[in-house]
Amino acid sequence: MYAPQRQDVIAGEIQDHGGISVSELAERYGVSAETIRRDLDALERQQRVTRVHGGAVPFRVHSGNENTVALRASSSQDAKSAIAAAAAAYFPPSGGSVIVDSGTTTSLLSPHLAERPDLTVVTNSVLLAYQLSLQVPAAVPHRLHLVGGRVRGITQSVVGPESVTSLRGLRADVAFLGTNGITADFGFSTPDQAEAQTKHAMTEAARRRIALVDQAKLGEELLCSFATTADIDLLITDAPPDDPVILSLRQQGMDVIHT
Repeated sequence: MYAPQRQDVIAGEIQDHGGISVSELAERYGVSAETIRRDLDALERQQRVTRVHGGAVPFRVHSGNENTVALRASSSQDAKSAIAAAAAAYFPPSGGSVIVDSGTTTSLLSPHLAERPDLTVVTNSVLLAYQLSLQVPAAVPHRLHLVGGRVRGITQSVVGPESVTSLRGLRADVAFLGTNGITADFGFSTPDQAEAQTKHAMTEAARRRIALVDQAKLGEELLCSFATTADIDLLITDAPPDDPVILSLRQQGMDVIHT
């Protein structure tokens, strides 16, 4: 077995079993411990595993880790599209209003929102605002509002005191929120404080709060918590019902929809 093939298999085993030792891997594949260490080093550089003493565990993001929109958009595309499609069923009736958070999953609401020009859309997502402005015919009056503030290039989101202030004066029917991580104890979290403040303001500015979360975010805790599990009314995810994080969230009373 060539090294890249062995590394792919090892990454899968670590993901499935939650961790494995160097000695166990060396015995299993009939190679030296040093070879396995090189394999694990390569996998860690690819952000597929995290090295620990004596072995490796599934990759865990650091509390301040944040990927660009381009990188995040390329992962779990089918799952995110399915989550967005399921979320569209929770749009309010004609004449209603929605707040849409920045994020690669929430931005996929754009084609569904384009079919509902009767809705008022408030967002801090530069990407969503751009997409929606192109998708809605100029002849159709669409109520689209981009909150003011500072643009963060890495997330293509508008954040800061201005965005928080503008959101505090609103009471939308539904807020669709993204997150970088979620656990039952720490709630919903993101690496950046300004992002967290804006997301928190969104949760307070809507009557109903719906989180769109792909499976990769489950079990992650980033630096800044912006909402507890009690703050969110519904979670829509591609994670299986028996996922340990999902089970913990259900025990706390959270409603979950699986795509």
